[in-house]
Amino acid sequence: MLSWSDHRKGRDVNVAIVHEWLSTYAGSERVIEQLLQVYPQADIHAVVEFLPEAERHFLGGRKVKTSYIQKLPFAKTKFRHYLPLMPSAVEQFDLRKFDVVLSSNHAVAKGVIIGPDQLHVSYVHSPIRYAWDLQHQYLAEAGMTKGLKGLATRAILHYMRLWDQAAAARVGVFVANSRYIARRIMNTYRREAEVIYPPVDVDSFELTEKKDDFYLAASRMVPYKRMPLIVEAFNKMPDKKLVLVGDGTELGKAKALAGPNVTVMGYQPFATLKDLMSRAKAFVFAAEEDFGITPVEAMACGTPVIAFGRGGATESVVDGATGLFFDQQSVESICDAIGRFERDRSRFEPAAIRQHAEFFRPERFREEIAALVDREWQAFQRRGARTPAADKEAVVSAAI
Repeated sequence: MLSWSDHRKGRDVNVAIVHEWLSTYAGSERVIEQLLQVYPQADIHAVVEFLPEAERHFLGGRKVKTSYIQKLPFAKTKFRHYLPLMPSAVEQFDLRKFDVVLSSNHAVAKGVIIGPDQLHVSYVHSPIRYAWDLQHQYLAEAGMTKGLKGLATRAILHYMRLWDQAAAARVGVFVANSRYIARRIMNTYRREAEVIYPPVDVDSFELTEKKDDFYLAASRMVPYKRMPLIVEAFNKMPDKKLVLVGDGTELGKAKALAGPNVTVMGYQPFATLKDLMSRAKAFVFAAEEDFGITPVEAMACGTPVIAFGRGGATESVVDGATGLFFDQQSVESICDAIGRFERDRSRFEPAAIRQHAEFFRPERFREEIAALVDREWQAFQRRGARTPAADKEAVVSAAI
């Protein structure tokens, strides 16, 4: 199959795409969608595939090759519980016929087994968060810091770390979705990683110059997103309105905390979320995120972002131009940032904010990933790797 650059140069590179699991159309699946546009003939492999029919469009009718976990009991709803089996599952994929393997990784996809004449490029959304630097946070949030269950979980995570280190050694080229993740890759695997920011569908959002008198926070309601913290902050600012959108384990807590100036809407369809994003005076984001696509979507509407100044948000939001940062995940720090925004609101121009968001368009991602794979494949071949075609040619020459 041919990449964009391969079409120009006449090379034929056979590509496989490996993903962890396909259960919803979210951020990492949008990366797969763009990879399939660059390599339309690529085969797709995933540990499991349980996409709802309405969310399968990005596959373009392609069949996904899955692992044995697909057929295990309760896998459709409980596949994450099979995490200890996933290393062996990805190692069973037979990828011998491919020149290049592209893995989309936040857990185990990079652990596929390939031969010495194959190039593995791993696009990393994150090293396994719950096994490495965020282990203690996840154990605390899950209430598993003590007892037999906690001990068993720590043992499983220890095993996952050992396997993850071995799996990282199989990767030829690491690509990170942000400089923040590149630093985590270096810290975890002691490997350099080039940065290619993920694609954001900015064309699905329109610039809106006129804003209404409310703030918006929208995210999955899971602990590290810190949505209840945002509610607590706005409880301290009763003259300011907050709309909260999202579903998850923290939804009940957010509802219980919400004061009269806070509207908790739960899950909303895309059309509703898009409308709220376009009309909000600012988007509030309290997570330490790997990259964070939602803030870029808000900026695509011309809406400034008030974000925690750690993680990927520091690479997508320009402090003082397209938004503001707060230094701590605390009520006081969020309130201070809202106050600074209110005092200097006129400096945030919706058209300039939208223009900044344009950088993250899917076209930029496709061009950068195609150029990187083309460059690395050429370098790989120059270092002496032999393709099956070259081996056949050598045998024929020797026979002559």
